[in-house]
Amino acid sequence: MFDRSIKIAPSILAADFANFGAECRAIEAQGADWVHVDVMDGHFVPNLTFGPAMCAAIRPHIKGVMDVHLMISPVDVYLDAYAQAGADVITAHVEAGPHIHRTLQAIRALGKKTGVALNPGTPVEAVAELLDMVDLVCVMTVNPGFGGQSFIESQVAKIARLRQMIGDRPIHIEIDGGITVVTAPLVSAVGADVLVAGSAVFKGGSVDNPAPYGSNIRAIRAAAEAVVG
Repeated sequence: MFDRSIKIAPSILAADFANFGAECRAIEAQGADWVHVDVMDGHFVPNLTFGPAMCAAIRPHIKGVMDVHLMISPVDVYLDAYAQAGADVITAHVEAGPHIHRTLQAIRALGKKTGVALNPGTPVEAVAELLDMVDLVCVMTVNPGFGGQSFIESQVAKIARLRQMIGDRPIHIEIDGGITVVTAPLVSAVGADVLVAGSAVFKGGSVDNPAPYGSNIRAIRAAAEAVVG
């Protein structure tokens, strides 16, 4: 069932790389709604992270939604591998190739939820012809490639325009980059409902001391929900 309630999706880019399985279990136990996996190729973005084998390895440790964000180019040739690895949502960038419509068709044909992502410099109109074939639009509020960057506040107006464009379509608006208790209400107030947070969730905790994860998740959720009508 689709709903626009606030969902917190911790990015495991900020987790302990030596304990991914335990980290996934810990954040879900502490209240995470989705687990966000940032896939970077060192080409489309200046960093190299996870492949489909890692996604397959953590899938048994995730009870809920595994949200796979592909910051890679080319993207089409890898869709099947990430689908086979257990992704529930597969998001591709509108900037990653010449045929994003075809990419989204391929994701849907694999039986997965379809997502499309927009970099900060890409206008929201780039997804206008795609809204009837996506389940999620991810608005990047940092330039993709690294965790821990500062939120780009000019993207708030883009999110508001996107919400108007979506209308009553059952499409999630996901925000990725710089989400904290300060920035969460800025984006939820204009229609965002899936908030990706890395360092803001994992700070202060560990697999041996996961309670801070829960405190951080609850604080972000409360800040976001406080401004939702």
